[in-house]
Amino acid sequence: MTKLAIVIPCYNEAEALPITARELLGLLDGMVQEGLVTQDSYILAVNDGSRDDTWGVISSLHDQHPERFKGIDLAHNRGHQYALLAGLMTARGHCDAAISIDADLQDDINAIPRMVKEFQQGKDIVYGVRQSRATDTWFKRTTARGFYKFQRTMGVDTVYDHADYRLMSAQALDLLSEYGESNLFLRGIIPQIGLESSTVGYDRAERVAGESKYPLGKMLSFSIDGITSFSAKPMRLIFLTGLTFLILDVLAAIYVAISYYYHSLVWGWASLFLSIWFLGSLLLMGVGIVGEYVGKIYIEVKHRPRYAIRRSLL
Repeated sequence: MTKLAIVIPCYNEAEALPITARELLGLLDGMVQEGLVTQDSYILAVNDGSRDDTWGVISSLHDQHPERFKGIDLAHNRGHQYALLAGLMTARGHCDAAISIDADLQDDINAIPRMVKEFQQGKDIVYGVRQSRATDTWFKRTTARGFYKFQRTMGVDTVYDHADYRLMSAQALDLLSEYGESNLFLRGIIPQIGLESSTVGYDRAERVAGESKYPLGKMLSFSIDGITSFSAKPMRLIFLTGLTFLILDVLAAIYVAISYYYHSLVWGWASLFLSIWFLGSLLLMGVGIVGEYVGKIYIEVKHRPRYAIRRSLL
């Protein structure tokens, strides 16, 4: 039997968390009766500096189920990845395996028993992978596919159609604790651990309550963080783009020299204006990408704590 910890990062989930807790507690009871997990398996909710009564809900659930439902409260909002890491590192050393899942119940909790069975068969990491995106809008489906393809193109090793719904063994958690970077992108870090892994498919549902915490702006920011944290390809692309335009400039200079020799040179203010703006845009993009890397280096060298736990109910 496996001592299981289910880690739930929460930000403004006071409406959804009671429903999620009820479903997960029922699932845990069933898994205990089935002999999959031990009686002391538990749920760990992480309050990521919520502005609503999420911590109050966590405290109430802990009072009702002190051995089964636990919680930690971060001192301020640090973002989904940091809250998830805080929960996993808190569970580390107090479980045989930990499963991370969001509080909105869009990830099918019925995949959890299958993940545990994969773990019991020797897998250290089990990824929850979406079987389809039928419930997504066309825009969401298209941008998500583009997100994964673009990351692969940029050299980031991620699992396609996998978010942060996964099981990690105690050994995997120990290895994850050795990654001390401040720019967190767990979807890219965990595949680098390199332990035995497998996938479990599931169908994604609608949110049980509340609103999505990942609008388009946050998704774009998350994608940029993932790429710049794991790949130097963007800077290489800038160099290759600059080299290509240098060759074009040389060819253009030869054409201008020949036209001048044959007195057929036509001066065009529009072409000059457009070319300056185009090259200026490329330069600004290049400076911006380089700035992303310099900013990440600036954050990393400070070695500041990645999160701070204000209080805990363990």
